[in-house]
Amino acid sequence: MNLEYWYLFPTAIGIATIAMASGVEGATFFTPLFLIALKLPPEVAIGIGLITEVFGFSSGLFAYIRKSLIDFKLGRMLLLVSIPMALLGTWFGNIIPADVLKGILAVGLFVIATSFLKSPDKHTLELLDEDIKNIQEKKELQTCITDKNNKTYYYTIYNGTEGRLLASIGALFLGMVSTGLGQLNGFYLIQRCRVPSPVAIATSVFIVAITALIASIGHVIQFAQAGGEELQMVLNIVIFTVPGVLMGAQLGSIVATKLSQQKLERAMGILFIFVGLLIVGELAIF
Repeated sequence: MNLEYWYLFPTAIGIATIAMASGVEGATFFTPLFLIALKLPPEVAIGIGLITEVFGFSSGLFAYIRKSLIDFKLGRMLLLVSIPMALLGTWFGNIIPADVLKGILAVGLFVIATSFLKSPDKHTLELLDEDIKNIQEKKELQTCITDKNNKTYYYTIYNGTEGRLLASIGALFLGMVSTGLGQLNGFYLIQRCRVPSPVAIATSVFIVAITALIASIGHVIQFAQAGGEELQMVLNIVIFTVPGVLMGAQLGSIVATKLSQQKLERAMGILFIFVGLLIVGELAIF
């Protein structure tokens, strides 16, 4: 075992804790880290980021399955478009020039940062919850989800075409630069369809976990075909990041109940702007 990347173990714990607590895809943190700190080629950084994310999300996925919060029918509908688009994104990622991939990642980070900095405050969230309740009372509800605590959520999914379109775009970006699907899922489910947030988040985790798993398989095959030093480097990294995210995902679910979600999202927005600027600066220099 090569211990060169030992420090990625505690780093992965910290990243996974923050990612699970904030609901952000882990690869959104890992890919820039691999690009900037380890100076890995974009396609390698993206692939390792996705592989690492799959293990972190799997922990959260099983937790949501146990809580019976996932709308599997809705998840299957969006997976039908997200999986092929993620594979297409993986293919694009291999033919798009490295600097263009970095530019796409930087733009994606700026967009995600903007969504965090503009996230609604507590009062607005209360009004949104009331709006969801009013919509549920006035319209014929088609879906009923009962969690393990016997709490029932009622809602109706509208604009299925819009949902498929947003999932397609998000999955394409996930395949290319390892992030984007979770954010667009959240926008569609919570803001457009008014799905109660526990169900929306759980279903989004299900969609992202399965899509990222399929997309990461494509990267694993590419790494195996490349062989040699590249494959060995990937193994030397994931041997520390994978156990780190498995531990961090469990800590994140605890931290999420202790921290102010609004303050955490503001901090993430500032962090992603900073990382995006670092990537842009690197492109400008080289």
